[in-house]
Amino acid sequence: MTTSNASDSAVHPYTREMAMIHQVFRRESRLLADLVQDVRPADTARARILAEHWRLYSIGLHAHHTGEDEMLWPVLLPHLDLDAEQVLAMEAQHRELSEGISEAQVLMDRWQAKVLSEDRDELAEALRRHHRQLCAHLDEEERQVMPLVARHVNEKDWHAVGERGLAETPRNRLMIALGAILEDASPEERREFLARLPVPARVLWKLLGQRRYRRETDRIRGRRTTA
Repeated sequence: MTTSNASDSAVHPYTREMAMIHQVFRRESRLLADLVQDVRPADTARARILAEHWRLYSIGLHAHHTGEDEMLWPVLLPHLDLDAEQVLAMEAQHRELSEGISEAQVLMDRWQAKVLSEDRDELAEALRRHHRQLCAHLDEEERQVMPLVARHVNEKDWHAVGERGLAETPRNRLMIALGAILEDASPEERREFLARLPVPARVLWKLLGQRRYRRETDRIRGRRTTA
């Protein structure tokens, strides 16, 4: 996880939250390429599971980027002069990533139809390209733009971005989303993130959410994962 803005996140914890969310997309994009590559020809059940996971992943990434483009950057840009170019570059990279996702979706649909090895290999390579492009974008955003967010975006505006993301997450996926964020978090990050949740959400996570997330990752990854 990127730590270059750790000093900012000590004052503005939401910059750390952004890095935690980014880590979800880094991890899942990497795993998707590997998991697709491992599918045996004609294993339509496995292909169906991964195609659905890709669909949910791509919807989540699109919602994340749209939230930044429509709610975060407009708040940030009036405070910037020369640094505005860095934010505009983020918007352009979002468009480029959307194009790559559309290309991968075409390959995903083709592979799922017959689950042929040649289609699988082409799709896995497209997913690896997406992962590399995404990581380069997220690294740049955390290094160049998140310090600007910490400096210029207030708590109210940041909270509005988070509320939008929460509203766009289906209720039956909220515990899955929470588990995904917490999976690679440090103990300190987990404590801070959970402490900012309402008490009922923390209780639900402890009683049901953790087990639900483990079942979900076991189904997708085919192995035990600790949340």
